[in-house]
Amino acid sequence: MEYSEIMVRYGELSTKGRNRQAFIGRLNGNVAKTLHDFPELTIRPKRDRLHIELNGQPSQPVMDRLKMVFGIQSFSPSVAVAKDMDKVYPAVLDLMNATVPQGSTYKVMTKRSDHDFELDTNGMNLAVGDYLDDKRPDLVVKMKQPEYTLRVEVRREAIYLSTETILGAGGLPVGTAGHAAMMLSGGIDSPVAAYLALKRGVDIEMVHFFSPPYTSENALNKAKELTAKLTPYGGRIDFIAVPFAHIQEEIKAKVPEGYLMTVQRRLMLRLTEAIAKQRGDLAIFNGESVGQVASQTLASMAAINDVTTMPIVRPVATMDKVEIIAEAEKIDTYELSIMPFEDCCTIFAPPSPKTQPKIDKARYYETKIDVEGLMAEAMAGLQITSIRPGDEFMKQDEDIIAELL
Repeated sequence: MEYSEIMVRYGELSTKGRNRQAFIGRLNGNVAKTLHDFPELTIRPKRDRLHIELNGQPSQPVMDRLKMVFGIQSFSPSVAVAKDMDKVYPAVLDLMNATVPQGSTYKVMTKRSDHDFELDTNGMNLAVGDYLDDKRPDLVVKMKQPEYTLRVEVRREAIYLSTETILGAGGLPVGTAGHAAMMLSGGIDSPVAAYLALKRGVDIEMVHFFSPPYTSENALNKAKELTAKLTPYGGRIDFIAVPFAHIQEEIKAKVPEGYLMTVQRRLMLRLTEAIAKQRGDLAIFNGESVGQVASQTLASMAAINDVTTMPIVRPVATMDKVEIIAEAEKIDTYELSIMPFEDCCTIFAPPSPKTQPKIDKARYYETKIDVEGLMAEAMAGLQITSIRPGDEFMKQDEDIIAELL
């Protein structure tokens, strides 16, 4: 079936009152960014619907992207028809023949925003139903829970017909809740935390620490690929790679083994805060889950958080590993996350890290290194990549296998 457009229905943003127009504008921008590589499309935001005119573009690839955009309640591939019943009837029959199998149950449901049209909602339901009764006698009318619903929307510019309603991702349009820095590792938890941040409308940019030559190019590309997996939810995401090897070498040389991890994480948080302030971010998100590893006990969190007053948000803090894995599988990041490329959090991990570190001791051991000098060096070496839907970064399979062997 060749559809003329996709009609998008707004989700949670419809409750936002006087801010509604700003939310619609943000969603429109996010949809445009997500569909950036479909130049044939025309996107027209309206007060209660967003119309995507396909202009000959197949509908399925566009709908596959739309399923992931936060702020969308549902959408329908639709046929637009002039407001003339002599044109509506054959269009209805073509649509039903193409999408509704023989012997199915159905009903007609009309919405009318153009109250000057000749038929009201009840009149349209009856007229279209009588026509189908004559042309498709195999179909059975069923008003409660039919297999198919023919939706007829009478609007100012046209009449829109559809038989399929696809649920969207819900949530809020990315960007409506402000900007934040997301600390992204190469593991399972932080991509899930990033997804949950995006769902609540937070426009995130990824901060990833890498440590060549101890970590490989594939480890860095894996983090970029994880970011690319999340871009369809709201469009482009900036990926900020922070060189961290020299800092880790200094910490390993000058800090007792039990506090290596604590001081290392304090430096990561200091750098993330500096990046966030430089770029106008309002908060820091991460993938910490309480008690999951040594650095995520409450005592460790307190000793690490000591370096900043910026809000730190942990979307997966109370989820257990099974729940996080299930979410990772749902958003298709799990298989990528478990690829065994070491990240900078594991290369200098001590065998027995402190699980109950003291804040005063963490502060003291941090004085053993040149915090300001090391941070300035790292900030000067930031690598920023703008990642969009469809971008790919991983090497070919044979190159990855060779590295792992």
